[in-house]
Amino acid sequence: MNAAHRHVSADERRARLGIRHLLVPSRHAAAMQDVAQALIGLHATDPSTVFLAAAARTSAPDIAAMEQALYEERTLERMLCMRRTMFVVPAGLAPVIEASTSRAIAAKERSACTVYLRDGVGWTIERYTAVEADLLAALAARGEASAAQLAADVPALREQVTISPGKAYESRQAVSSRILRVLAAEGRIRRGRPNGRFNSNQFRWSLSPLADAASTWETADANTALARCYLAAFGPATAEDLKWWTGWTLTDTRKAIAATGAEPVGLDEGAGYLLPDDLEPVTTPDPWVALLPGLDPTAMGWRLRNFYLDPAHVGELYDRNGNIGPTIWADGCIVGAWAQHRSGRINTHLLTDPGPAARQSVKAQAQHLATWLGDLRLTPHYRTPLERRLSLAP
Repeated sequence: MNAAHRHVSADERRARLGIRHLLVPSRHAAAMQDVAQALIGLHATDPSTVFLAAAARTSAPDIAAMEQALYEERTLERMLCMRRTMFVVPAGLAPVIEASTSRAIAAKERSACTVYLRDGVGWTIERYTAVEADLLAALAARGEASAAQLAADVPALREQVTISPGKAYESRQAVSSRILRVLAAEGRIRRGRPNGRFNSNQFRWSLSPLADAASTWETADANTALARCYLAAFGPATAEDLKWWTGWTLTDTRKAIAATGAEPVGLDEGAGYLLPDDLEPVTTPDPWVALLPGLDPTAMGWRLRNFYLDPAHVGELYDRNGNIGPTIWADGCIVGAWAQHRSGRINTHLLTDPGPAARQSVKAQAQHLATWLGDLRLTPHYRTPLERRLSLAP
């Protein structure tokens, strides 16, 4: 088939989305690892997103099994990567992601932290290097430690910097948080099991081999590998989509797409790309409905979203910084939103009527989610107008 003469309709893109992103019930995965592999990674800025996104795509979601994969088996890695955003990614793919996105981010983080420490607490480069070495030695001795435990071992980590001096929102911040962030971005340390339940972001730390594994990848080769993964999961997609999703320059994006051998196809938005072994049309799957969390990787997978999102609903579903809240999907389209009430009930609201069968499925899935969460109460890190209203609805 000559892909240059093929147009991929919005309907087909929605069909691909349902299948590739494991949202069609017959495609549900067995484990969180399978979900992360299918989607390249799960957004993790809000720790709850990781578990809710996986639960929506697995046949029998089990929190203990998810935690086992994350914190014991280490088949998944939590890392700062695409768009300087936290993701949980497959361990086997982590070196590629580190080399293609985190490497550049880490360099900027280290440069910024050097200035932060110099201006905030008067540290020289030599002082920074020495404290960092002490931190790594303490972590090696403990095996795993919280930031507080590391600060007990290395008192310099307790020094504080005044943030936004003179402002109404002035605050004090321990230098440990910035130093740990840099080391994690470089792949030298990793986040482990948090203190508390899965919605906590107070992580323990341990040493990581990721930096050594990533060093075997040249940046251009890693970019190509990541672009290939993206097009397999999110294709067809535009160069603008991939540029936005990765945080690359347009030049690097175009080079990576070309290196994959991707073929151009026509989209309603303009020129898109599919991998050369993925050119055939897909069959429309059975009807499906899903309740996806805020920052879900499907909702945040494309820059150009009109094929699954009515532009009229953006103001209700996204915050001012472009972060999406919890959404209801039907057959590849966002049709509404949901929120957890303080009672534990899942309140829903449809912005578009998906039909009687889908409405019944939404009710059933809302009840199932409430039961699965039990006594756990979740508030999204990024609140959206409709989510706020729903969380308070009687």
